[in-house]
Amino acid sequence: MASANSFPAEDQFLCSICLDVFREPVSIPCGHNFCKACITRHWEGKNRCQCPLCNEKFNKGLKLRVNTGFKEVVENFRKRRIIANNDVPVKPGQVPCDCCSGNKFKASKTCLVCLASFCETHLEPHQRVAALKRHKLTDPVQNLEDKICKKHNRMLELFCRKDLTRVCALCTEHSTHDRVPLEEVYEEKKAQLEEKMVEVQEMIQERQKKVQEIKEAVDRQRKSKDEAIANSFQVFTTLVVSVERNLSGLVNVIEEKQKAADRQAEVLEKELQREINELQRRITNLEHISHTEDHLQLITSFLSFSSTSSPHKNWSDVGISGQHCVEDVKRALVKLEDTLTKEMERAAQEFRVCAGKILAEESDTVKKTLSTVTDLETLPEGVKLDTIRQQYAVDMTFDPRTANDLLLFSEDFKQVHTSHIWWFGNDVLHKFNRYAYVLGKKGFSEGRFYYEVQAKRKTGWDLGVARESLLGKKTFTPNPRNGVWIIRLRNNTKCTALNNAPVNLSLVKKPERVGVFVDYEKRLVSFYDVDTASLIYSFTDCMFSNKIYPFFSPGPPEDGINGAPLVLSPCKKSTMWENISEFLWLIFTLIALVLISLY
Repeated sequence: MASANSFPAEDQFLCSICLDVFREPVSIPCGHNFCKACITRHWEGKNRCQCPLCNEKFNKGLKLRVNTGFKEVVENFRKRRIIANNDVPVKPGQVPCDCCSGNKFKASKTCLVCLASFCETHLEPHQRVAALKRHKLTDPVQNLEDKICKKHNRMLELFCRKDLTRVCALCTEHSTHDRVPLEEVYEEKKAQLEEKMVEVQEMIQERQKKVQEIKEAVDRQRKSKDEAIANSFQVFTTLVVSVERNLSGLVNVIEEKQKAADRQAEVLEKELQREINELQRRITNLEHISHTEDHLQLITSFLSFSSTSSPHKNWSDVGISGQHCVEDVKRALVKLEDTLTKEMERAAQEFRVCAGKILAEESDTVKKTLSTVTDLETLPEGVKLDTIRQQYAVDMTFDPRTANDLLLFSEDFKQVHTSHIWWFGNDVLHKFNRYAYVLGKKGFSEGRFYYEVQAKRKTGWDLGVARESLLGKKTFTPNPRNGVWIIRLRNNTKCTALNNAPVNLSLVKKPERVGVFVDYEKRLVSFYDVDTASLIYSFTDCMFSNKIYPFFSPGPPEDGINGAPLVLSPCKKSTMWENISEFLWLIFTLIALVLISLY
């Protein structure tokens, strides 16, 4: 007997039509072999028979007989191949053969009629026996028992669209429902899955495109910024160069004027000195004449002196020319100031319009970005407070309707202090036994808000927020249970957070400007020392309900040393054009001072 290694190559045992190992091989006159069923189907309905390989033609009535010798060789090859393919035990994750005893081998097919999986060896009857050939074979099915109807012992090959479950054809409880073959639903959902994958991929591409657009926009913005900075440097450099050039020219003119005045003064001094010398000689002559004792000689000498004296120049209107130059420069400076003022107003107006357009374009995007991206908890305290002041500061005023008669207010309701809390009854001096406080005019029931209070000369105060239900109450205990979240300063040093259990706060120095920040959704009230940008204390998990209002109390008089008011401090946000305008005014002022100092 030939060994297994003496067998021809595997492709010599494959039918060229079905590409599988021959089944009932027949040989046609040209010598080529085919499965009997394959060649019969190939020639069916054709007038002439033709070899699929060499195209040789034969008569229609050609009889096909099984090549029994070759069939035995093919069957022997099939058995050897099955043994070779079936010689490896099943691995984890693979479907085992249900018919193998002892060591299980990997299943080759699963029969949906037999409800079992078979390796190549045990699958052979399904390929040989006519009755078994009609069974439906599929690729190996994992966990076959989970896919079999426990009630009818049939494959769950249908899908109930109503109950979204697998059923068999005999499950009567689903007979009125919409049932379709499971494979059909599988193909349908697979197609939908592919469509969804395409849709998601398009969404990814769309977002990647948007990311690219944002990057390009940022690049354009950066280029515009660089160009704006370069243009600004150029404008201010040109301005400075022009000022320096004109200043240098003005200084040169003034220096030339001064040199001319020096020359003129030198000439005048020489002429004046000459006349002084002449006048001194005349005084000497006059003194000599005055000592003459002869009356007639004195008269004749004096008349002779008078007749020979030359007229003298009147120096009262003589002066150094050029003093009018100072007045001219001053008038030029006034005119320059008017011109610069008009030009600066025009430039500032143009800048405001330009900045307004830029801010209008970026305002919505910035606000949305800040509201969704800004995470205050991740910021350092100083940066956090600056961000809070810029984004959430509100214009606050006191509401005198919520105050008692112990408090006095300024006309703009931005300042409050405690009055003399004394009254007379039955000729006896008494104290009011009431809590002097006032609420802010604006209440809040959502979002975030921030306000600041100046307490520089105060030795005591209470600051925070309170529920709307506090309105009208004259006496109460301030703590979170009663809807009040405040911190208190007493005796200029003792600072306390009035929590359910009071908390003593250790502060390095008394805060002179206190910021109060409230996050309604996060139920948070935080107090800041604005001057040091440090957190004083935070109330968390606050039980807000309805509106809450800012709460203020200027504190008791404390023997008359706590009479200073609490002042609501605006959180001013300076604009870019204001800063530039101030810078331009500074430049102009410096130039004017330099020019004026020359005179």
